[in-house]
Amino acid sequence: MRKKRALHDGKDVFFLLQVDGEYAYSKGNSNKCPSVALMFQIGENATYHNMGGCKESPGSCTNKNCRGHEVDIMHFSIGTAIPGRLYGGNLVDAGTGTDRFGHLVDVYSWNPHCRYLDGLGPSGTNNTAQNDWKGAWWHSSLNVHSGFVDEDSPYASNGKKGTYYFEFSRPLRTMDWFQQDAQFKIGDTSKFSAAFWYPVDGKPWHGSGHYTVSCDWLPLNFISGGSTLTGSGTATTSSWDAAVAFSLLLSVVAFCLSVFVGYRVSMRRDTPYTEMSHL
Repeated sequence: MRKKRALHDGKDVFFLLQVDGEYAYSKGNSNKCPSVALMFQIGENATYHNMGGCKESPGSCTNKNCRGHEVDIMHFSIGTAIPGRLYGGNLVDAGTGTDRFGHLVDVYSWNPHCRYLDGLGPSGTNNTAQNDWKGAWWHSSLNVHSGFVDEDSPYASNGKKGTYYFEFSRPLRTMDWFQQDAQFKIGDTSKFSAAFWYPVDGKPWHGSGHYTVSCDWLPLNFISGGSTLTGSGTATTSSWDAAVAFSLLLSVVAFCLSVFVGYRVSMRRDTPYTEMSHL
């Protein structure tokens, strides 16, 4: 994975992943298209290995005997997703973490065999969950910037060299009541990882055959004014801090200008007004 970036604006957190790779797309066949996932620790005992590390089997894992092993997962399989379009949470799928349109789903897990969409689980459906993620994908070989529609699939010729771009966002805090979402707080550090699946030589990928950014959790530091991802002794820091500062400066200038204009207008008492009926 060439680049990973994280940034927050005090309300939402944003992720950018860049992966070099030849263009590969097979409409409707997610395992023959690239796929990406983000994983976050929820429970204090949740391990990177085995997606939480609960020892229970699929038939016995519950929110009681696996308590403390929860991890939060966002998984995006692009086989039904149009490049450049936004997917994830939507009104039709409210109540669970699913996404019937682009398969950008919100999942929680105790281990690889006990993995569920938010709102679902071994005890049934709670109907209070939601998919808090939004995301989109692109590849640098795509040369139509006015927008694609479904009929344009496969959007480019397979095998073209380039870079995949995946962008995601979600609120720092969610309405989760059941330990199914990681909760982020400015000033705190969360544990994070990312994975990427790719159909090597055109062959469908399988669940365990993925690339990952590290062999363990990476610290995700939510600092004031940005976020920092640190791994393998090297910090990968958001390069957008200057842009945030510049945006703040522009906001201040615009505010001051609006105050000045309002003051000048209020001082001119002789400004003529014309009734609408006379126009």
